[in-house]
Amino acid sequence: MLRPLVLLAALCIAHATILYAGVNESGGEFGVFAPVDTPGFGLPGRFDVNYAFINKSTVDIFVDQEKINFFRVTFLMERMCPLSFGLGSRFNETVESSLKDAVNYITVTKGVYALLDPHNYMRYNDPSQQPFSGSVIGNSSDPTAATTEQFGEFWAEIARRFQTNPKVVFGINNEPHDMPTELILENNQAAINGIRSVGAEQLILAPGNGFTGGHSWTQVTGNNDAPSSDFMNMLTDPLNNLAIDIHEVLPWAMITEFGGGNNEGCFQMIDEMLNYMKDNDEYIGWSIWAAGPRFSTVWGTSSPCCGADTGSLEPGMLNDEGQPNAFDTVWANAIRPNIPAGMLCRNFAQSNHFLTIFQF
Repeated sequence: MLRPLVLLAALCIAHATILYAGVNESGGEFGVFAPVDTPGFGLPGRFDVNYAFINKSTVDIFVDQEKINFFRVTFLMERMCPLSFGLGSRFNETVESSLKDAVNYITVTKGVYALLDPHNYMRYNDPSQQPFSGSVIGNSSDPTAATTEQFGEFWAEIARRFQTNPKVVFGINNEPHDMPTELILENNQAAINGIRSVGAEQLILAPGNGFTGGHSWTQVTGNNDAPSSDFMNMLTDPLNNLAIDIHEVLPWAMITEFGGGNNEGCFQMIDEMLNYMKDNDEYIGWSIWAAGPRFSTVWGTSSPCCGADTGSLEPGMLNDEGQPNAFDTVWANAIRPNIPAGMLCRNFAQSNHFLTIFQF
């Protein structure tokens, strides 16, 4: 039996389907990965040396030539809220300024949308062995864990700083996993409440458990953690401007993160997935993983996913084999033909169009 979860998106056209189409900008989470679990390793790091948010010249290519309208910009909560501060409303102003510069370039200079992505797996205090290191936010049995209340304060402060920019989208957290699903609900709700408490009206994307995977949305994950479908329909937003954030590597559909390799099979599956999303109003957008300014130079590889022969989606780079990267292969063959340029949001507008996301 289908159970509808009714959510409202900030839509430009009342009956459009794919309103946001774009790419992940991976780089703000770089520079902290250690061979063994090492709290504090690489923090805060040097901007534009160990980590960076975007490459403005390639954002130009994606917007001006490829006609996309959406960038998911990653960052670490430990950089925004240093461990000496703790998670909350006190920020490292240098990091915040660099992030705001990237977001303003996307949203103001280029006039498209930026999704803020704390790339933390709903954990805080040790990203050195992501996705498994760090204390689960809200875990009351862990004295080192940030509280749900602190998480709400963090999001209230983020939202306060971007409240006047209608082209910012708030992504609550990247890929929670291996934690009680009811705690994800509590943390998500605290974030929503914090965002709305400062008057921010923009679209919010809320994740589920099991790395917010579409294939496991109705399944038990982790240590017998309840399915996301049992709890995420309990989320409330006074503005009803909320959508579910789903991640998946092919063949399943998703919203803000998916990937595919440099082969005809993946090209076909991406094409089928994007056409399925276009034909079903449950989906409002997508962004593929991943472009980013620091691949190879910091990470030591040019391939964020899907093999050495694939490479990143960053225009002008090569894959790990010195051959054309995913921008020249995956993007050219499977993404570019499916960019619905004529229906994408270019100007913010609120509407009363409801999304119904069916949970099986």
